[in-house]
Amino acid sequence: MKKMKKMKKMKRSIMKRNILSLSVLVLLTTVFAGAACAAGVIRVAVIDEPPTLDQHVVTSDLATTIAQHVFEGLYAFDSKYSPVPMLVKDEEIRDAGKTVVLRLREGVKFHDGSDFDAEDALASLKRWGEYGSRGPILFNNLEKIEATGKLELTLTFRAPFAPWKNLLAFINGGPVIYPKEVIEGADRTPIDPSKYIGTGPYRFAERNVGRYISLARYEGYASRTEPADGYAGKREAIFDEIRFIPVPDAGTRLNGVKAGDYDYAEQMLGDLFDSLREDDSIRVSVNQGANQGLAFFNSAAGVFRGNYKLRQALSAALDMEPALRAAIGPQELWKASGSMMPDTTGWYSTAGTDKYSKNDAALAKKLAKEAGYNGEKIVLMASTSYKIHYDTTLVLVKQLQDAGFNVDHQIFDWATLVSKRADPAQWDIFFTHHGFVPDPVLYSFMSDAYPGWWATDAKAALSKAFVETMDFPARKGVWDKLQALIYEEVPIVKVGDYFSYDIYSPKVQGLSESSLIWPKFWGVSIR
Repeated sequence: MKKMKKMKKMKRSIMKRNILSLSVLVLLTTVFAGAACAAGVIRVAVIDEPPTLDQHVVTSDLATTIAQHVFEGLYAFDSKYSPVPMLVKDEEIRDAGKTVVLRLREGVKFHDGSDFDAEDALASLKRWGEYGSRGPILFNNLEKIEATGKLELTLTFRAPFAPWKNLLAFINGGPVIYPKEVIEGADRTPIDPSKYIGTGPYRFAERNVGRYISLARYEGYASRTEPADGYAGKREAIFDEIRFIPVPDAGTRLNGVKAGDYDYAEQMLGDLFDSLREDDSIRVSVNQGANQGLAFFNSAAGVFRGNYKLRQALSAALDMEPALRAAIGPQELWKASGSMMPDTTGWYSTAGTDKYSKNDAALAKKLAKEAGYNGEKIVLMASTSYKIHYDTTLVLVKQLQDAGFNVDHQIFDWATLVSKRADPAQWDIFFTHHGFVPDPVLYSFMSDAYPGWWATDAKAALSKAFVETMDFPARKGVWDKLQALIYEEVPIVKVGDYFSYDIYSPKVQGLSESSLIWPKFWGVSIR
């Protein structure tokens, strides 16, 4: 009996210890869970995997949305799309605009702890100038660029060059700054993720292919002190981590925000726009800058090389309104406009737009015959990563086929399309979109180096006049001529203007009902 009582007493003691241990475990789990919550992670559902974050050599908006948190440039755009200093402290213009002296900020550190100086800026600009899509526009007008002090950079132009500051401020395909040691020996091959070292508020932490890209707050970040304004001014990293998660299906992105799996989701479907604006569980953010659907023609090889009349023939067959309606949805989100710059800017032009959206199959067939077209296969590449691209090209390809063109509609994910478009032997037309730019010189097709490779004597002459003219009305007059040339030589066909929109949880603070070009997550928190 005593033995039985002793055994029961021992069991009770063991049970108490187990209950105590379990209580401690629950307490620790709660503490750690609370700590994880307090750490602050924002989960951003993006449309796909970016091909690279190396901004020097890629113009993908998807890549820029992520990379802008890691890398910075010498200038940045404010909310009025004016270029203002970022890594630059101040500037001095000499020789009637031919010489620009940039004095750089002190105390800025890279994510590896090294100090930023003029040698880093010089190396980065030179690589961008040689291998970037927009860099050659600046460098072709430079006589020399040199580090004239530890924190001083001097640009000497052959003639006054009006858009230099806009080019330095545009991060997409732009001159972000790496440490000199990373850039030395780098070519047009994208830099390895292990060398994603910038000066931004977040540092690159991890890429788990197919699952996420993780950015971590950089504790050594040297922010500007001016109030945040657009992409300029103070950048405060509130989250410990920003996690960009590839979610190709728009419905999954939407349901994920509603379920609390994601805090923010980009590129939502147009036909959901009205209902989402009325949904209290969702907030909607419309992009202020007009995007443009663009079909790029291959000027370097294939059936369109030097054959402007054949390009005009394809353009004449197209009716843009059905394509915009099918791809975008509500008319509030799109505009069938042939001007390369939106009507909200001083660059708006009607030059050449009588050739926009002709919807004339008879004229298309006539021009094709004059161009010597005999039914050769035309490879048109598009991507399912951007549903708008795919939906637009479904309509356009049908119109072209109905007009007698032998179009091979090839569909790829975005990274594959970007790889293929670098080889002129693999395609005749590829479809993409271009975000809003404050200056037409920033359009990718203005660079001879961008896939499509539009480089003609007429373009070169007008481009030279465009960048060397300092007076705005005179520059606008040259731009009118350039736009007319676009409709004559047809390096691209514009579908129209459209405004994308994203969604986010009401718990996310610091965002507004509209964004400029790319959503940004510095200065943002979750309540």
